[in-house]
Amino acid sequence: MKIVDLRSDTVTLPIREMLESILDAELGDDGRDRDPTVKKLEEMAARKVGKEEAVLVTSGTQANLVSLLAHTSRGDEVIVEAEAHINYYEAGGLSSVAGLMPRPIVGELGALSPDQVERTILTGTPRRSRIRLICIENTHNRAGGTCITPSQIADLREVADKYGLSIYMDGARIFNAAISLGVDVRELTKNVDSMMFCLSKGLSGPVGSLVLGTHEFIERARQWRSVLGGTLRQAGIIAAPGIVALEKMIDRLREDHENARRLAEGLVEIEGIAVDMRTVQTNIVKLDVSGLGCECDRFIAELEKQGVRASTLGGSMVRMVTYRGITASDIDVALERIGATAESLRA
Repeated sequence: MKIVDLRSDTVTLPIREMLESILDAELGDDGRDRDPTVKKLEEMAARKVGKEEAVLVTSGTQANLVSLLAHTSRGDEVIVEAEAHINYYEAGGLSSVAGLMPRPIVGELGALSPDQVERTILTGTPRRSRIRLICIENTHNRAGGTCITPSQIADLREVADKYGLSIYMDGARIFNAAISLGVDVRELTKNVDSMMFCLSKGLSGPVGSLVLGTHEFIERARQWRSVLGGTLRQAGIIAAPGIVALEKMIDRLREDHENARRLAEGLVEIEGIAVDMRTVQTNIVKLDVSGLGCECDRFIAELEKQGVRASTLGGSMVRMVTYRGITASDIDVALERIGATAESLRA
């Protein structure tokens, strides 16, 4: 039985060209003289998103932590969406390592309201820590892969400038947002001070993320990367597949979005499963199985017996993600098995 693994796009495997690129990559000690292939990737990434410079880090979590540290001082507060990856996951590094206080705001489909942000800023008192940073996530994972538009980011920029704050974007899937919205990615990045994106999700790279911003910000980020043990040696073996990812993997994200919609449209036809179709914007589908009379853990366990893997969002919410390697026929197989699982749970 073929397994249809819809847990995450982090299980995407690299294409052969990525693996072959490692063999010919020019290598050097990135901690001393800069690895030339890493340098090429960083320059390419910075041009792609319209930022001055970039630095390669090992993961999205490290990218977020390095960026938070580079923007703030211990004891500062940062505004985050309540279910943002930085706040909800990442092992509490925001507080335990960076020494920051999160000021969570419940957003609408993952997006922060400028009015909410301004009210939060104005609730500060001399006895509170100072708010230094606004964090946004695009696309927003737990909201279902939803996109924050250029106009929404521009509105937040006005608030940030009014109160002297910076904006950081967790753009792990920023190219999914750009493809979905039909805009150049630089329209989504021009109003943020700094950002990151992952190579190892829909772009199919085996490992790595990029942190991007001004020259001064990246200098601080490099220092914090070193503190966190992220300075690598012949890191061109990571960077070479990343170059291929940026050259060849962005436009094909449309396929993932089409397959996610195919999945969502099939799911809503299954009795006991609900999907808010407003959230189906990119490659993530969030479904509610409460109509089957069970929590997500039981549904996921029963579904795995049928050869389909999914991940939990807690309670009755389940997440399924499409990526390169998941085809339209895989979606059809998954829907048939999900339907059978739902029927058995309703019985």
